[in-house]
Amino acid sequence: MPISASKFEPSAIVEMLTASDPASAAPLTLDQPLTDVPGLGAVRAKACARLEIFTVGDLLAHFPRRYEDRRQFENFPTQPGERPVCVCGVVVGTQTKRFGRGRTLFEATLQEPSGHALAARLVVRWFNLFYVQKTVAHGQRLVVYGKPKARGRDIVIDHPEFEILEGNPEAEEEERLVHLRRITPIYATTEGLSQRVLRRLIYQTLQRVELDKLDTPLPRTLDPWPRGVALQWIHFPADESELRAARQHLVLTEFFALQLVIAARRAQSTAQLGENHAGHGALLEKFLASLPFPLTAAQARAITEIRADLAAPRPMNRLLQGDVGAGKTLVALAAMLLCVEAGFQAALMAPTQILAEQHFLVFRRWLEPLGVRLALRTGARREETLGGDFAEFFQGAPPQIYVGTHALLFDKNPPPRLGLAVIDEQHKFGVLQRAALAQSGGQRAAPDVLVMTATPIPRTLAITVYGDLDVSVLDELPVGRGKVITGVRPESKLPDAAAFLRAQLDAGRQAYIVYPLVEESDKLGPATKAATARFEHWRTLLAPHRTALLHGRVPPDEKDAIMQQFRAGDIRALVATTVIEVGIDVKNASVMLIENAERFGLAQLHQLRGRIGRGEHKSYCVLITGEEATPEAMEKLRVLEETSDGFKIAEADLRLRGPGDLLGTAQSGLPPLKLGNLIDDAELMKTARAAAREIFARDPELAAAENQRFRRYLVESRKLLLAQVS
Repeated sequence: MPISASKFEPSAIVEMLTASDPASAAPLTLDQPLTDVPGLGAVRAKACARLEIFTVGDLLAHFPRRYEDRRQFENFPTQPGERPVCVCGVVVGTQTKRFGRGRTLFEATLQEPSGHALAARLVVRWFNLFYVQKTVAHGQRLVVYGKPKARGRDIVIDHPEFEILEGNPEAEEEERLVHLRRITPIYATTEGLSQRVLRRLIYQTLQRVELDKLDTPLPRTLDPWPRGVALQWIHFPADESELRAARQHLVLTEFFALQLVIAARRAQSTAQLGENHAGHGALLEKFLASLPFPLTAAQARAITEIRADLAAPRPMNRLLQGDVGAGKTLVALAAMLLCVEAGFQAALMAPTQILAEQHFLVFRRWLEPLGVRLALRTGARREETLGGDFAEFFQGAPPQIYVGTHALLFDKNPPPRLGLAVIDEQHKFGVLQRAALAQSGGQRAAPDVLVMTATPIPRTLAITVYGDLDVSVLDELPVGRGKVITGVRPESKLPDAAAFLRAQLDAGRQAYIVYPLVEESDKLGPATKAATARFEHWRTLLAPHRTALLHGRVPPDEKDAIMQQFRAGDIRALVATTVIEVGIDVKNASVMLIENAERFGLAQLHQLRGRIGRGEHKSYCVLITGEEATPEAMEKLRVLEETSDGFKIAEADLRLRGPGDLLGTAQSGLPPLKLGNLIDDAELMKTARAAAREIFARDPELAAAENQRFRRYLVESRKLLLAQVS
């Protein structure tokens, strides 16, 4: 819904925008480098660069991540609560407690600033943050923000955000205008650029920019509101209504830029010349008849949708998404067999060698009875074929299906008649890599493209990131999958969890033990555990059961041998990193223990958990949390305890992480989102999407005078994409 300007007089808007512009200073433009801002200095310019702020426009687009209502501070809390509070107090005492292995706890006692001896007090604490000890001192006035907890008789706030107030007469006017007695913006900061300095810098820059002359990068019919007003109000709103109006305008601007890029890609894809890559289906029917289980209704539906696309005269661009274990690989192979039967070749590209080899082994088992020629191409192995009785198929005949990694992109002998390119774990590849595989054969007609992801995507995200693709969803699991029980346990319960894991091995099962690091890191501290450091502990503890170590630095041949022995059951436990996140399918593996689980993302933990529960046995995932796990991390882990539904988990992940980096990759080539929330702002996204599609439907070349200004979105998108993959 567009912002209404009816409540504001135009003359008042112009006066607001121009009143504070100093007549003695030359105005700044958004394109000017940040070094042109008077008084910034080289040190602060370097600090801004760490926040990717290089121009005046970048600075004004560094939007607040939240706000504190400092018009009147809250009273000190007297009981714990789930809602963060923002209070102001005077430091009346500090102390530092030291523990083993260099750990410290710094506490400051705050008192309400009334000065009364019986004024309420509050304890704020920071663990292992040495700069706080050097910064916070007796007598200072602090604004703190965080959730209150009960610790004995005290109410405490752990790791609050804080700001030290100046407290001198010269700063009183700035305090009132910029930092206090207002709805105060809170920004992401970095070392050398404090909250107060950054806030002051943005405030002063807004006065130097001619905001009333800024172009509004939106269709007038979508939102006629002036951009300059929105920039002023998003940083320094007078009240909640100004903040809502500014945010709506800027979110629409973000969403429109993103949807315009997606609409352009879709238009370009639709205009390409395609070819019928679908055979009659005899080979597919023979394959399906050989399976010892029936297709799910979702798999059958997806195959029907893909088959129609393969036969269409335009290139297929389809996303196949489904939860872990929903059967995407089988659907992809069905599509590849239709392509092969039509006389073309198919290729599947996976992000890791382990996943590529897993697909190759599965395909070999399924395709050997059908006589389909299959090849594996990775960085470690240029080409491996079926061998055995089927070696004769390679006498003068190329493979019909290629399975590989990025090596497929650089092959000197690409598939000469590539009809279908399948991209597995799409979010681990960039748009240019996807396009490179699709164009590797150099044929006249574009091949069909099927991209797959085991990361379930909420609908609002799917139409955003994959708006140029049609979508097939596998929303049910095959029968016979074992139930997975998930439990979150503190580090003190690790001995009990280890005893349970050993009991499962004694019962004939296999296990994964996962760590966030390959080796210990001084930067992350001793609290973060590593696979190599813990391997000997587990090998001794689990003996005589064989235990192996697997991570990304293990040589390929050794990695192959380990995986072969684990699949055969000779190795009973794997101590590993996230190298096992995808591509491992061992039905007898029914236990997973993840240490420092709080250091993994929610979607990543769901992927890891998907390595178990793949057979008939009941499976168990134990998430061990470290001592420094935050309340936010615990909230994240509780989601995994409550549900195994990947779509619910993805929705929760989106809420917890915010808009940020949409799918954990910076290679989408889409404009980044700084304000928009893909769940809460779903209606605005639909509005922007409709506007972008309407523009391209009427003017696909953006040739009309009123649309030429939108071309810069497409140019910036291309630059962004090239910069991100270079």
